[in-house]
Amino acid sequence: MGCPVGDTVVLRWRQAARSVPLARRELRRTLRRWDWDAVEDAASLVLSELLTNAVRHGRVPGREIETRFTRLTDERLRIEVHDASERRPLMALPAGGGEGGWGLPLVDTLAANWGVGDRPGPGKLVWAELTLSGEPW
Repeated sequence: MGCPVGDTVVLRWRQAARSVPLARRELRRTLRRWDWDAVEDAASLVLSELLTNAVRHGRVPGREIETRFTRLTDERLRIEVHDASERRPLMALPAGGGEGGWGLPLVDTLAANWGVGDRPGPGKLVWAELTLSGEPW
């Protein structure tokens, strides 16, 4: 069962905190349809962190945030978050163990690979790839 390799789900979201749980729900639905329940929790956390960063730091009036979930192979998932801001995220551990700033270190721990890239038009995309086994490839 599942969907063919290369299947991509593209969704657009308002630049609002309420978009994060809605996007997580859509990701979980997609992963269940692909029979990828094993990666649901890690993928949901990764999406939450990337999308929350876009909502908080990637605000450009009148622009939506786009998410893409792609089944790259039978074992590899790619999550992308596109926003219209040119500001690139930086990974650094928060000083003094503060509450904020742990998102990208968490993504770095859960994902086999992640990065930031250019996209057509203004802005950037932040992506993370996870394996079904949870191991780097």
